[in-house]
Amino acid sequence: MGPPPPPKNSTGKVLGIIAAVAAVVVVGSAVFTAAFGGGGSGGGSGSGSSDASDAGPKDKVVIPQSVNGGKYRLDQDISEKADSQVPDQGANGDRVKTVGGQYSGGMKSVVLVGMYGTINDPQSTIDHTIRGMKDAGAEPGVAEAKITPTGAKEPLTCGVVVKTQAGHRIPVVFCVWADHSTSGNIARTDAAHLDADPESLDVTAFAAEAAKIRDEVRKPVG
Repeated sequence: MGPPPPPKNSTGKVLGIIAAVAAVVVVGSAVFTAAFGGGGSGGGSGSGSSDASDAGPKDKVVIPQSVNGGKYRLDQDISEKADSQVPDQGANGDRVKTVGGQYSGGMKSVVLVGMYGTINDPQSTIDHTIRGMKDAGAEPGVAEAKITPTGAKEPLTCGVVVKTQAGHRIPVVFCVWADHSTSGNIARTDAAHLDADPESLDVTAFAAEAAKIRDEVRKPVG
């Protein structure tokens, strides 16, 4: 008998999974500028959106070298790729800049896609971002809900989607926020639990992480 076969290297599979999750997040984020329901042409929001556009965004989204207090380190800045796929103008956004990063910590990977510019309807942005993730091939896992973590001043909308990749059904926990200047989609996978039951993920605990990440990446313009 010959020697036992060497263990299979799972690095390629994990990288493929991360790339697939990143693609889902980027596509989801791209949907909001083409959203039909968020234009600033009606009611009182029209003049408010114009004023905001003239003044420019109050905040921007940055991609630091680490997030969540250093728990996740930056592996790849995907800002150029994300910005090329997200239109900078549409029914719900004007002069939008998109940034993104892939982070890792242990077996966990985090994908962040952030946008800043003039956002006419933040709630529509959240709704269409989540819809876009599902349209990009992610199945519903745990229905999204608004969560305001302890100490946070604003809620996030969080849930779980499931992405099938490399023979696995991968649960992806995510949180989305939006205001009139910024929007962000933060998603996390765990390579140690690729086929976990979506219901087993602690969405509330991840919302606390996402709120901390939001504070780290949302910065005043100038």
